[in-house]
Amino acid sequence: MTDWLDTEKRIRGHSPFLSRALDRYPAVTERLAAGDFDGAFAAAQAAGVPEDGVARSLRRRRAAIALAVAAADLAGAWDMDRVTRTLSDFADQALEEALAAAMQERYPDAEHRGFVVLALGKHGSRELNYSSDIDPILLYDPTTMPHNEREDVADAAVRIGRRVSELLNARDGDGYVFRVDLRLRPSPEATPIALPVEAAIGYYESTALGWEQAAFIRARPAAGDLGLGDYFLRQIRPFVWRRSLDFGAIDAIVDISRRIRDHYAQGQAFGPGYDLKRGRGGIREVEFFAQVHQLIHGGRDPSLRSGNTREALRALAAANVIEADVAARLDEAYILFRTIEHRLQMVEDRQTHELPKSPDSLDNVARLHGLADSAALLDLLRPHVEWVGRNYDRLSPEKPDASLSHDEDRLKEQLVDLGFADPETPLARIARWRGGTVRALRSAPSREALEALLPGLMRTLAKAPDPSRALNRLDDMIGRLPSAINFFKLLAARPALVELLAEILSHAPTLADALGRRAELIDGLIDASAFDPAPSVAILAAQLGRLEPGEDYQTLLDRVRQRVGDRRFALGAQIIRGGDPLEAGRGYGRVAEAAIEALATATVAEFESAHGKVPGGELLILALGRMGGGVLTHASDLDLVYLFTGTFSTESDGAKPLGATQYFNRLAQRITNALSVHTASGPLYEVDTRLRPSGAQGLLAVSLDSFARYQREEAWTWEHLALTRARPVFGSPQARAALDAILSETLQRPRDFDDLARQAVKMRGDIARHKPPVGDLDVKLVPGGLVDLEFLIHVNQFHYRIAFDPDLGKALGALVAAGHLPADLIAAHDLITRYLVVSRLVSPKSTEPAEATRPLVARACGAEDWDGLLASYAKARICVSEAWAALAAPYQEE
Repeated sequence: MTDWLDTEKRIRGHSPFLSRALDRYPAVTERLAAGDFDGAFAAAQAAGVPEDGVARSLRRRRAAIALAVAAADLAGAWDMDRVTRTLSDFADQALEEALAAAMQERYPDAEHRGFVVLALGKHGSRELNYSSDIDPILLYDPTTMPHNEREDVADAAVRIGRRVSELLNARDGDGYVFRVDLRLRPSPEATPIALPVEAAIGYYESTALGWEQAAFIRARPAAGDLGLGDYFLRQIRPFVWRRSLDFGAIDAIVDISRRIRDHYAQGQAFGPGYDLKRGRGGIREVEFFAQVHQLIHGGRDPSLRSGNTREALRALAAANVIEADVAARLDEAYILFRTIEHRLQMVEDRQTHELPKSPDSLDNVARLHGLADSAALLDLLRPHVEWVGRNYDRLSPEKPDASLSHDEDRLKEQLVDLGFADPETPLARIARWRGGTVRALRSAPSREALEALLPGLMRTLAKAPDPSRALNRLDDMIGRLPSAINFFKLLAARPALVELLAEILSHAPTLADALGRRAELIDGLIDASAFDPAPSVAILAAQLGRLEPGEDYQTLLDRVRQRVGDRRFALGAQIIRGGDPLEAGRGYGRVAEAAIEALATATVAEFESAHGKVPGGELLILALGRMGGGVLTHASDLDLVYLFTGTFSTESDGAKPLGATQYFNRLAQRITNALSVHTASGPLYEVDTRLRPSGAQGLLAVSLDSFARYQREEAWTWEHLALTRARPVFGSPQARAALDAILSETLQRPRDFDDLARQAVKMRGDIARHKPPVGDLDVKLVPGGLVDLEFLIHVNQFHYRIAFDPDLGKALGALVAAGHLPADLIAAHDLITRYLVVSRLVSPKSTEPAEATRPLVARACGAEDWDGLLASYAKARICVSEAWAALAAPYQEE
């Protein structure tokens, strides 16, 4: 009774959190007052009832257990091992119940298997802190994990993992269960929260970092399919416990040691504010001292593999790996440090490891522990902290970094040996990366990943067509990355990608910029299918527009941007790797059309949920320009016109009805926004709607009847010329057919050809005056270039009233076949179009490509070399110029 009175006095005087718990859980407090700590724990386990629901039941039990465990600890009834083991066992129980509840909610009739929660860190070793978070890794087996018929198993696993985390993280008046941190999984910035077991095995077998090897010393299955967890740990055992360490593994262990000191302990003098976990001579150094010796010797001696720190120290001493007195002193210090760590956390249930800086707060912690004041607490800790720090120095002695790769003179020699004629540029870049000023390289794991990649990367860049350009673009790209670790690890694991990256960086600033925004884009190039042509519009639209249960419209906007970005990047890489730019241009067109289909469909559905439908009416989207022709470049915008069927006197039938004109104009604006606004995943397309009837002053969407009347009565000649490349890209088959009929009637209508030709020639002259070419390689605007060819084709289409195909190449082919244009124009068109597509990647401003890039451009355009390409280009321009001049001559203004 006396012991409890003293303990209660300390709780009431120094722990607001435990004081509140004493009042909230009288059944627990009653047993504590009787000195029955085991009975108090039993009462705590009964604090939450099933009727509360899983989340609230767990929160109430956790709070009551926190009281019972803390009281037993403070009273000296339980030792540290029992305290940490009890907390860890409750974490297992909480995970098991949360996982069962998540499975039951989604798959009540299925066998709950194929999903396992692995415990790591102190939870894995059953040494959990009093107020700790947990760091699980979630794995699933796609062949046994329950999922609904139309649900992707990967998405099912992520939903289960997210729900488990929600149940444990959620807070209310009863507190919370556990803070769940899922960042210990492989590449957390890029991977889903739940991973397929075989993929995880492959990662740890091939690309994991040294610290991850150490982390799995303390891993164990904690909840779910424990057999699956055991299978995973058996498979990666060779990764953790290597029978013979190579030099790289030893270096990794030493580097982990050094990073702990540098990152956490620098400037942390012992005293108020000292970090008991990460400071020099603290908890982490006791744990790591044991783990380093375990990694070095545990591959040959299974008795050294315990995840529990105290057990590991005893085993290492028994095997004569460390001295018995060293093990004993480390054990003594560890118990003290962990005990005081618990006192820090008991005050207000905060996950803190730092001694308070405030004298009053530090006195409070000391008195909770039963000491007189803060001076007594510091005196108790100081000798242990100093001894652990000195002992740790033996493991990782401080020394200057004199490795060859960091010595400037030696590095310069290595760069010359690798093939850099001028090593100064790479030398400066490497120094900058290592200097810690680049955001993506501020973390030690990122720099470690860079160092692993650096030799191969420099060797490949030295062989690039333009090493300095490639290196500068790589530097720019790294500078924009939020995190570089996953990017470097991916390249290190797949050397063939380094060569492709060097080509992209040497030749394609557009793709390099995209990589800077989303480094994971290069991941899509691992699969050889990325170099196949883009599939049909229908297949692409289905892929882009698919929404899983529970996902919303905003999710779709982001997903379409990501997937379109993936496709466009892959198409650009195809061109760099020697693919036909014309085929890539058609691929760009299919991707854009699929994006329009997916986003317009989703936007219509979203709009209808609020405003209903317009009876007898629907939205149509008409594409013009390059989008109408179906051949885009990487940088093309979308020329779109919005139309609608039905009459504008109709009103929608939804909860918020709108008149037809207002309805379809607002819907059209929503679709434009869906296609063009920047989201968290970046931009998609620029949308140009100025080709609509009456231009920028007209309504954004007009009825089909109004469109037909405008074309008959008001449209300018240039607007009819633009309609030669018009093509419906959204709408029902019936609505598209009606629009096609209007287009055909407009284009086939008899007209004064001389007047049309005269106006077309004037328009071309106006363009030349107001928008001159940047230079001779501005193939779109230069005399004899693509604009001249387009005018030539369009005027001949109206002259002979044939070949009204929106695909410029097909229209030209039909005119040549009919004998109206010379056959040489086909080759000219193909060459100029190929150059336009590839130039938008390699020289977006239409200037001359860099010298190192010219062979690539020549190859893409079907020429043997740059001089050959220039000769073919000059010939093509002459062909186009002569044909256009012959047509335009009678209609030139004097």
